[in-house]
Amino acid sequence: MIKSLNVQSLKVTKLIALFFALIMLLVLAACGGQEPVDGTEEGNAESADETEVEEDVTTDSLEAVKLVLNWFPKSQHGGVYAADEQEIFAENGLEVEIEPGGPQVSAIQIIASGNAQFGLAHADQIVIARNQGIELVTLAAAMQNSPAALMTHEGVVINEFEDMNGRTAFIQPGIPYWDYLSSKYDLSDVSVQGYTGQHVNFIDDPESVSQAFVTSEPFFLEKEGVKTETFLVSESGFDPYNVVLFATKDYVEENAETVRKFVTSFVEGWNYYKDAPDEINEVIHETNPNLALESLAFETEAQMEFVYGGDAEEHGFGYMSEERWTTLIDQLHELGLLEETFDANEIFTTEFLPSH
Repeated sequence: MIKSLNVQSLKVTKLIALFFALIMLLVLAACGGQEPVDGTEEGNAESADETEVEEDVTTDSLEAVKLVLNWFPKSQHGGVYAADEQEIFAENGLEVEIEPGGPQVSAIQIIASGNAQFGLAHADQIVIARNQGIELVTLAAAMQNSPAALMTHEGVVINEFEDMNGRTAFIQPGIPYWDYLSSKYDLSDVSVQGYTGQHVNFIDDPESVSQAFVTSEPFFLEKEGVKTETFLVSESGFDPYNVVLFATKDYVEENAETVRKFVTSFVEGWNYYKDAPDEINEVIHETNPNLALESLAFETEAQMEFVYGGDAEEHGFGYMSEERWTTLIDQLHELGLLEETFDANEIFTTEFLPSH
C-alpha cells in the first residue's frame, strides 16, 4: 500500500516538474523574440515607427507664420529662401509660408489686416504708412543703402542732377525720391513721363533718363543690345533702407519670442546666402522660372555691397541706426508726405538682431 502511494506521488511530481519546465520554455521563447531590435525587420519597423512619430511631433510643434515679399522672388530675397531651404526657420521652431509680392500685392496692407505676420517693404513706405494710421515696426534691413538709380544711355553725360534738364525722364508717379530731387534741385525743365515698367520709350529716346535699380535694369537692357550708365539717387542725400523686415507694433509687443526666432532665422539665412548664393539662386529660379539664373547671378553680384557693406560690415547684417531713420522721417515731413514727425524709435528696433 505504501509502495503504491509512493509510485503515484512520483508520477504527480514528474507531471508538476514537466509543467514548470514548459512554462519556462514559453517565457524564454517570448524573451528571445524581443531581443534583436536592430537586426530584424520587425525591430527596424519598430524603430522606423518611432522615428516617424518623433518627426510628426517635431512638425506639429512648429509655429506657423506667413511672410509677404515686396516683389516676385528674386535675389533680394536670397536670405529668406536660404533660411527656408536650409531649414533654418524650422530649427528655430517656425514653419514659414512665403507669399510672393507683385504690383497688385501690398505687404503693408496684408500685414496690417492681420492676414500675415511679417512683411518686406522699403523704409520710406513704412514711414508713409504712419499717415494711414498703420503702426509698423521695422526689425532688420536687408539692404543698407538703396540701389535706386537714374539711368541714361551710354555716353550721355549726367554729372549733376540738374543735367537732366532739357530731357525726358520716365518716373513712376508719386515715387518719394523724385519729390525729394525736385525740391532740392531745379528740375523745372525736365519733361516727366510716367514709368510703366517697360523701356520701349527709353530705348527709342537716346537722350532720355529712366528710373532704375542698378541691380536689374542695366543687365536686362544690355541683353537687348542697349548699353546704359547709372547714377545712384542716394548721392542726393535721400537714402532710405531698402527691403526691410517688418511687423505690426501690436504683433511685436505680443509675440516677442516668435519675432526673435524669425529675425534670428532671417539673419542666419542672409549670412548663408552670402557664402552660397548660386545654390539658393537655383531654389529662387524654381520658384520664379521667369527669372533666369544669369539674371539672378547679376543681381546677386550687384547687390552685395548694398546688403553686406556699409554699417552691416561693422555691425552685422540687418543693422539699422536711429540717425538714418530720423533723417528719413524729417525728409518725408519736409516733402509733405508725412503729416508730423515722430521719434524714430517708434518705428524700428534692433533688439531682436542676434548681435544685440
